[in-house]
Amino acid sequence: MAAMEHRAALVRQPGRDERLAARDEPPGAGLQGLLRGIDGDTVRGLLLSWAIGMSVVAVIILFNVLTRRHDFPGQPIAEVVVLEGSSLVSMAPALLIAGLAALWLRRSRPSPLRMAAGLALAFAPFALVHIGGFVLIRQAAYAAADARYHFTPLGQELAYELAKDAPGFAVSVFLFWVTLGWIMRPAALPAPATPATFDIRDGARLIRVPVLAIVAIRSAGNYAEFLLDDGRRPLMRTALGGLETLMSPLGFVRTHRSWLVNAARVTGLAPEGSGDYAVEIGELRIPLSRRYRAALQRLRAG
Repeated sequence: MAAMEHRAALVRQPGRDERLAARDEPPGAGLQGLLRGIDGDTVRGLLLSWAIGMSVVAVIILFNVLTRRHDFPGQPIAEVVVLEGSSLVSMAPALLIAGLAALWLRRSRPSPLRMAAGLALAFAPFALVHIGGFVLIRQAAYAAADARYHFTPLGQELAYELAKDAPGFAVSVFLFWVTLGWIMRPAALPAPATPATFDIRDGARLIRVPVLAIVAIRSAGNYAEFLLDDGRRPLMRTALGGLETLMSPLGFVRTHRSWLVNAARVTGLAPEGSGDYAVEIGELRIPLSRRYRAALQRLRAG
């Protein structure tokens, strides 16, 4: 009896070292909440989209350089490189703003009116970083050559640059949106055909319980410990890996090297910091390792 109570205590208060979990997007709105919800997959999606976007911009810049050399053969090549290269350099941080806007669209799924307002707000810093960035770079380069770069901030030149940046921003957001959708898509899992009961062989005894009554399964050395919703903790001599194959079609998800959880019993997902996460089933907190990304996607999908 004492051993059984000790096992129950371990389940109800798992150690911090077991709570290796994948991060979920937080319910809070705003940039801080958006940044808190970025996990490894999302970072990879953002970087991939950024690299593709920068490659496209680089090709456009190269085309512009060749066009300038053709249309203005007397213009020094150094000046051409400064004029076009400054736009490429300042576009690098601006594209990240477009990426965050696309991530917000993916996670918030706003109404059309809210989407238009949000994208308009995101375009302002995008244009400021891009246009302001290349103006500062050009002014510094021209000053180093004892010359002066003229840019009229409230004139036609600004309107021209904004008119060019608007479609560039729209295309960039769309590129990020598509790539993030591919990276963040839930794993396709077959619909479980759940039987009414499952037989747990606890030594010579057989315990027949409804599948829904099995809250989670925990590795206990050479045994697997079944956490039942009535408080019982029967042990079955088997490896957790074998049970994973058997229980996955029944709706169980591997969240940690030592844990299987019944997805139908999950009541919440709690961030633990540093990418860690905990699966909540009532008062139980079960670790979800960031190494099990498919489990996070499965539990998010509900």
